[in-house]
Amino acid sequence: MEATIEVAGLRKHFGRTTALDGMTFTVLPGQVTGFVGPNGAGKSTTMRVVLGLDAPDEGHALVGGRPYRSLRRPLAHVGALLDAGALQPARTARDHLLWLAHSQGLGAGRVDEVLALVGLEEVARRRAGGFSLGMRQRLGIAAALLGDPPVLMLDEPFNGLDPEGIVWIRGLLRSLAAEGRAVLVSSHLMSELEDTAGHLVVVGRGRVVADVAVSELIAAASADRVTLRTADRSAAMSVLAGAGATVAASERDTLVVSGMAAGSVVRLLGAHQVPFSEVSAHRATLEEAYLELTRDAVEFKGAAR
Repeated sequence: MEATIEVAGLRKHFGRTTALDGMTFTVLPGQVTGFVGPNGAGKSTTMRVVLGLDAPDEGHALVGGRPYRSLRRPLAHVGALLDAGALQPARTARDHLLWLAHSQGLGAGRVDEVLALVGLEEVARRRAGGFSLGMRQRLGIAAALLGDPPVLMLDEPFNGLDPEGIVWIRGLLRSLAAEGRAVLVSSHLMSELEDTAGHLVVVGRGRVVADVAVSELIAAASADRVTLRTADRSAAMSVLAGAGATVAASERDTLVVSGMAAGSVVRLLGAHQVPFSEVSAHRATLEEAYLELTRDAVEFKGAAR
């Protein structure tokens, strides 16, 4: 089966609320694709449509070229984590996975493999209702991996994880993609996606705002921005603004200069005898690049998903 998720022209309304307005993108194998956007942008609805939980008004969503509802033993095709709390709290972690495995024709051996993979083997016989959010996230990821699928779709998998858990899931997601799987991860934590994802699908108002490599997005947001440290911030701001640059104060002795290359900043300050201790090209964070891109992509009024 081809390891892809294809979303084409999805439109979806809930009453008078527009959730999806022509959502279109493809998740390719061999990389982690981040799926990001403001609350109400349509991320959860899109993932539910991919899994056949919501029916679109228009368009289609395919996993490996096929609708989810046509898949026999779907866990062998796509593994998903949409809600870490979707479990029977009285069941043990192992029993939770055993009934899923039984429904897909999988044996107990695979259950023990994924429990070890997510670090839950020591608590496998504890009731899942007593698990922390981080442990429930690990159990949900184990369920998603149960059928060894070529496609994975995870909604906010970093939530509730401690620092060790975040380091673990970063490595896990990258290794799964390196095996040739298509991995789609929805998250509000840009710092985690910056260290994990190679590609980004940014959505807003129910449609795609950008479909781009993470490195390209950061490079575009970093262009012609310079970090300047100076003991005379007022003089530096006056000189640079007078030459047409846009200058913003960052810290007590730090300015961020836009619209002027680092070399030009150095020459201009030197010509006006303005002291400085550092001039360096600014590298935007993914969070900065994302906020710049989605400035106008606010959520739909009344959006519920």
